Amino acid sequence: MAEIILNVEVRDGVGTGGARQARREGKVPGILYGGDKGPVAISVEERPFRKSLYTGKLLGHLVTLKYGKETQPVIAKDIQFDPVTDRPLHFDLMRVDEHAPVKISIPVHFKNQDECEAFRQGGALEIVRHDVEIMVRADQIPEELVVDLKNHKLGDTIRVSEIKLPEGAHPTITDRDFVIASIKVSSAAMSEAADEAADAAAEEAATEAHAEEVAEEATEESSEG
Repeated sequence: MAEIILNVEVRDGVGTGGARQARREGKVPGILYGGDKGPVAISVEERPFRKSLYTGKLLGHLVTLKYGKETQPVIAKDIQFDPVTDRPLHFDLMRVDEHAPVKISIPVHFKNQDECEAFRQGGALEIVRHDVEIMVRADQIPEELVVDLKNHKLGDTIRVSEIKLPEGAHPTITDRDFVIASIKVSSAAMSEAADEAADAAAEEAATEAHAEEVAEEATEESSEG
C-alpha cells in the first residue's frame, strides 16, 4: 500500500470563524491531538485531501502528516461531511507512535457468500457487528476484518475468534467470544416453506378424502349386490 502523506498548515484562527475562513480558501480545517502535546488547529488543501480520502486508505489508517520539514505518524480518526454535497468539512488526526498499539474500529467484510450452500437453502446473513474494535500496532492496522462464509452451514453462529487478526492484535472486548453474525433461515424462505407445507397438507387431505369416498362407494355397491 502506497504511503499517504498529508501536507498540513497550522491555522491561526480557531473556532467556527477560523474553520469558515479555511474553507473559503479551498482548504479543509482539522485538529491534531494526542500524544504528549496539546491540540493544534490545522488545515489541508481540499483537492489532494479528497483524493487521499476517496482511495479508502485514509480514514482509520496510519498516514504521515508533514508540516514543513517535520513529519509525524498520525491516524485519521474522524471526518465530517456536508450532508448535501458530501464535501469534507472537518477532520481529526491523532498523533501515534507507529510501533505502539492503538485502539481502533475496523470494518468487517463477509466474502464467498455465493459459494455458501446455506444461502442456496434459504439462509440469510444476520450481521450483529459491522465493525470490531481492536488493539493493534499502528503500522499493522488492517483495512478490514474478513469472514469467509464458504464452508458455513445454515444455523451457524460466527464469532470473533474466527477472524484472523495481525500478530499481537486482539479485540478490546476480552471477556467473551462475541458474536459477529449468524446464518438464519430467511423469513421469505420460512413463508415459502409454510406455503409448501400447507399445499402438501391440503393435497394429502384431498387424497384421503377421495380414498374415503371411493371406499364408501365400494361398500355401498357391495351392500346393493
